[in-house]
Amino acid sequence: MKNGVVIVGAGHAGVQAAASLREEGFDGPVVLLGDEKELPYHKPPLSKTFIKDAKAKPQPLRGEVFYSGNAIDFRPGTNVERIDLLARRLELAGGGGLSFDRLILATGSRPRTLPLAGDLDGIFSLRSIADARAIRAMSGDCQDAVILGGGFIGLEIAATLRAGGCNVTVIEAADRLLGRAIAPVIAAHVHKRLESIGVRVLTATTVTRLESQNGHVSAAFISTGERLPARMVIVGIGVVPNVELAEMAGLAIANGIRVDRQMRTSVPEILAIGDAASYPHWFTGMDVRLESVQNATDHAKLAARTILGHQDAYSAVPWFWSDIGDMKLQMVGLTGTSNRHIVSGEPDDNRFSVYHFSGPKLIGIESVNRPADHMIGRKMLGLGFTPTDEMIAGGAPALKAAIATQAAETAQPAAE
Repeated sequence: MKNGVVIVGAGHAGVQAAASLREEGFDGPVVLLGDEKELPYHKPPLSKTFIKDAKAKPQPLRGEVFYSGNAIDFRPGTNVERIDLLARRLELAGGGGLSFDRLILATGSRPRTLPLAGDLDGIFSLRSIADARAIRAMSGDCQDAVILGGGFIGLEIAATLRAGGCNVTVIEAADRLLGRAIAPVIAAHVHKRLESIGVRVLTATTVTRLESQNGHVSAAFISTGERLPARMVIVGIGVVPNVELAEMAGLAIANGIRVDRQMRTSVPEILAIGDAASYPHWFTGMDVRLESVQNATDHAKLAARTILGHQDAYSAVPWFWSDIGDMKLQMVGLTGTSNRHIVSGEPDDNRFSVYHFSGPKLIGIESVNRPADHMIGRKMLGLGFTPTDEMIAGGAPALKAAIATQAAETAQPAAE
C-alpha cells in the first residue's frame, strides 16, 4: 500500500489500531491523527484520581517512543474537514490533504449539551483532559456542585467531589440511577451508598433554569421549584457519536457509523471502530453501539486484522467497569433481554453480584466489589456456559469446577 493506513482519532481505539497494525505485520505507512495536542492518554481516570489529585498527570496510552519506534506518524492537533472518497484523500483543517489506501475512523463521541447552559462559566462536561483540568481547578474552592445525569460519569464525579468536601446534588430525570446500564438492585445500592456519604440524589427530577452572577452559574432551579446553590454544574446526560465526517462522505449511518462484522463501513476501504461504530453484535443478534475501553480496543485489533486480509468476525465478550466511591462496578455481557436474575452475596456488605438470564441462558453478570465473579463471568460467557442456580449458590469454587468439567468434556471427543 503506497499511501498506507490513516487513522482519524487518537483515543483508545485509534492508538490500539495503530499498534495492532504493526503487531499484525503491516509494514506500510501508518498515520495517526489526533485533534488534541496531548500525547494520547487513558480517559477513565479523568473522573476520579485526576480530578482528586492536583498533582496528577495524564496517563499516556503509549510512551512517546512507541510512535517513533514503530514508524507511526502521530500528528496531534490535526482536524479533518472532509473525506474525498473518489480520490481517497482527507482534506485537513487549515489546508492540505492526506491520501490513504485504507482509512480507519475512530472518531469517538462527544457529550450531549445542555441548552439551558448558554455561555455561562462554571458549567462543564467531561470528555477530555482539558475538561478534567477545568473541573479540577474549580473543585478546589467549590462548596456546591450540581451534577446533571445519573449515569456512570456523573456518579463517578459526584463521589470524587464529595470525597473532597464539596456539597453535591445529583439530578436524574429518570426514576432511578443508571437506568440504561445496570439492574435496579445495583442501581438502588449505588443510590443508597452515595447518600450515605452525603451525596444528595434526586430522581424523576429535571433542571428548569440556571441562575447566574457576573456571568458565572450560581444556582440551578429544579422541577420541584427548589433552588440549588451551584458554584459548578457538571453535565453528564449521555454522549453523541461523532458521525459527521462519515455522514458527509455518504457512509451508512444508523445510531453510529454502520459497520459489518469485520468493522468495514459501507465503503469497504474505510473501517470504523470504537464509540462511533454501530455493528451487528454476535452476543445479542442485534445492532449495538457500545461506549467502553474494551469495545474500542477489541474493535481496533479486529480492524487491523481485516486490513491484513483476515476474515475474522467480531466475537469479543463485552465487559465494562466503573469506580464510584468505594464501589467497583464490573459488568460482563449485555443484559437488555434479561427476564430473570439471581443475587449472590450481600448488598449490605457492599459485595455482591447479579446473574442475569434470558430464559434458560446466562446473558450477563453485574458485580459490586466481587472481581472474581466478574472474571469467571467473562469466561462463562465466552464459552457459552450457563450455570445452574446451585452452582451460583456455591460461589466461585463451584463455578470454576463446573467450567473445568465442561471444558474437559468438550475437549474429550477431539482427543479420541
